[in-house]
Amino acid sequence: MEPAQPYAQRCSELFAVGGLAAVRRTAQTGLDDAGPSAVLYRWLGQAHAAEDEDDHDAEAERAYRKGLALDPDDLGLHVCYLELCLRADAFDHPARAARAGSLRARIDELAPTGSPYRERVDDALGWAGRGYWDDLVAAVGRSEIRQAETAELNEQVVDALRSGGAREGASDAGGEDLKAAELAAALELLQGWANAPLRLLLTHRAALYVATPLAALTVNRVLVETGVVAYSLWGWLLWVPLLAADARLSAARRLARQRVVARIEERHAQEAGAAQD
Repeated sequence: MEPAQPYAQRCSELFAVGGLAAVRRTAQTGLDDAGPSAVLYRWLGQAHAAEDEDDHDAEAERAYRKGLALDPDDLGLHVCYLELCLRADAFDHPARAARAGSLRARIDELAPTGSPYRERVDDALGWAGRGYWDDLVAAVGRSEIRQAETAELNEQVVDALRSGGAREGASDAGGEDLKAAELAAALELLQGWANAPLRLLLTHRAALYVATPLAALTVNRVLVETGVVAYSLWGWLLWVPLLAADARLSAARRLARQRVVARIEERHAQEAGAAQD
């Protein structure tokens, strides 16, 4: 086994649960301990690129170029670098955007027909060719996915509360299963009498998402027709409690991810210590 391989496997586990900062730490530790490695530079670059920020994009490009200097034929590096270049703004980063052509040509030489890398390239090229309307549709799709994930967690929380399974959910808090950790974190953040209104809102979340806009429109109309105000947006404040309940679920998901990443890192440290012994 290559010295960098254990670090690459750890990066893969951490990346799968969204632990981008942990991936960067692990990849950098591997580079320090095992020496320069194309695969670790690829993981380092991906963990920077996934942040989708200018500073991180610059660090990702440095990592990809260092990796390609070590292994000019690394197909994975070429594809990841291509994805970064296709996403670059040609006005702000002309040099980065211009590299997409040469990277695509090199990938065509290296990637066999029908390989998963070819599919990634096609997806990246399709993304790069989208217009404003396509971006808007994609943004709506991402929002729908987040809403579906929140609704799924809400159903699990309500089931646990109704069945008295809050303690059972808390017992799963120490594992590496992200879904179980999210449920445990949500039950934890919803404990106590102060959170009773949020628990009530989440219990009736689906019905409230139907009733709230109707109630908001009704309040606005009543305020206008009674002459209280000439134009009203006050009714939309009825969304605040429901949005606060959803925000608590989002906070639980973030907390769960942090905890799972920390547990995986702790296990990796134990495995590394056992290997040294």
